[in-house]
Amino acid sequence: MTDDRMPILVGCGQLTQRTAQQNKFEESLDPLQLLTDAATKALADTTVADKLKPLIDNISVVRFTADSSQAGRLPIGQYTNAPRSLGNRIGAKARREYYTAAGGNTPQFLVNRTAEEIANGETTVALLAGSEDLATMLGALNKGISLAKWGDDPGGEPIHIGESRRGVNDIERAHALYFPVNAYPLFENGIRGHKKRTVRDHQLALGRLFSPFSKVAAGNPHAWFPKFRTPEEIATPSENNRYVGFPYTKYMNAVIQVDMAAALVMTNVKTARELGIPESKWVYLHGCADATDIWHVSERVNYYSSPAIRTMGQKAFAMAGKTVADVDFIDLYSCFPSAVEIGCAELGIAEDDPRGLTVTGGLPYFGGAGNNYVMHSIATMMEKVRSKPGSFGLVTANGWYVTKHALGIYSTTPVDGAWKREDPKTYQRDIDAMAHPDVNPKPEGEGVVETYTVMHDRGGPKMGIIIGRLPSGKRFIAHTSNDAATLADLMERETLGRRGRVTAGDKTNLFVPQ
Repeated sequence: MTDDRMPILVGCGQLTQRTAQQNKFEESLDPLQLLTDAATKALADTTVADKLKPLIDNISVVRFTADSSQAGRLPIGQYTNAPRSLGNRIGAKARREYYTAAGGNTPQFLVNRTAEEIANGETTVALLAGSEDLATMLGALNKGISLAKWGDDPGGEPIHIGESRRGVNDIERAHALYFPVNAYPLFENGIRGHKKRTVRDHQLALGRLFSPFSKVAAGNPHAWFPKFRTPEEIATPSENNRYVGFPYTKYMNAVIQVDMAAALVMTNVKTARELGIPESKWVYLHGCADATDIWHVSERVNYYSSPAIRTMGQKAFAMAGKTVADVDFIDLYSCFPSAVEIGCAELGIAEDDPRGLTVTGGLPYFGGAGNNYVMHSIATMMEKVRSKPGSFGLVTANGWYVTKHALGIYSTTPVDGAWKREDPKTYQRDIDAMAHPDVNPKPEGEGVVETYTVMHDRGGPKMGIIIGRLPSGKRFIAHTSNDAATLADLMERETLGRRGRVTAGDKTNLFVPQ
């Protein structure tokens, strides 16, 4: 028997605005209107929008990327209480107004958290939403078009939720690891070393991994780049596919400059029945979990695994009473190939799994909608499991640098009994306590490369980043000299395991490879 308080998802909506792709920035909707339109779609999807609106007591908004970190200083209007602004637009007055921390994990984190509130009787109807207008924002600012009209101050202060710690420590920031495009290639070369592949063999494998993602995007009307790309096209550097962070070409990187929005509606079984929401709309959260890896990239156990994803998967599948073999649809977070590879390894999914690894097309092709991509993957997953009653779908989410994680297992199949999940704090303690290397911020002497990358701009290679080990076992972070010969040598020779000398600097350390 399904408990009356059982949390269910009953509505989903998403949209993609293409005015920026047409350079029609003045015609673009602002982030709040995108939020409103996505929320309106999600409410309409329930078939009882007018009955639902007065019952909405929880409006949760995913933090805008433009309101994350230093981006908040951009010359655009600000939204001081986005949940209340959204409620005003749709005609709902929520008792709880939540605004998340930054991170791609937050949409799934929100679903997990909201499900718990519903099961505990703390929330009756929740609207979860997020939007990004980065394509319009950056395009308009580059053309000198004012976005001062953006913004709204409806009064009040939302409740800020989620993990808001700074993503990097001082030594990582000094060496430019706060940019995801700089950090994820470090994981990729760590994975390549673990798999004992040459650079070229590994790049071709990455092309084979991501080509099916582009095929899914090609058939998705919401995708920012609905175009199929072959494995060779993705893997091979070219004029249109330059290196970004070696070994990643442009077609392997998340596309953050998009205009997209998505929203979900959640309630409990009793309310859904009373309102007359068709059971064909109901989607149950059978299993869920949240976890973080050891917080700083420089202190990770290694650069090819994620204890947090491994633990999270175990907890969520145990909660659901299922295994990964029982899943019909999969959407693994895909900002860069390393995120997918690590997710596959930790969850026991083959990289060429015939079920496919995405339902949207992934962040490089569907579009990495800032912090809100996973809201789209959950909305799409709802459509998938609804289309095949009794099927199960797996969604993973990732924030920062393989740092913050969330996972959900979805199905139209009812959950028996009461809904209850294990408190993430109980297993987070074990992850935090794992043995891991210390970092020497001022290294001197001989060192060995553990992983590395060479960052590029449109003109070519510009910076080498090294994470290595000292004879003591401690880690160090350093840059190499940026002359063309050194940077070319890092890419042309096998650099994993190379020895060299590291010296401390005032701001950045210097590694000279042998």
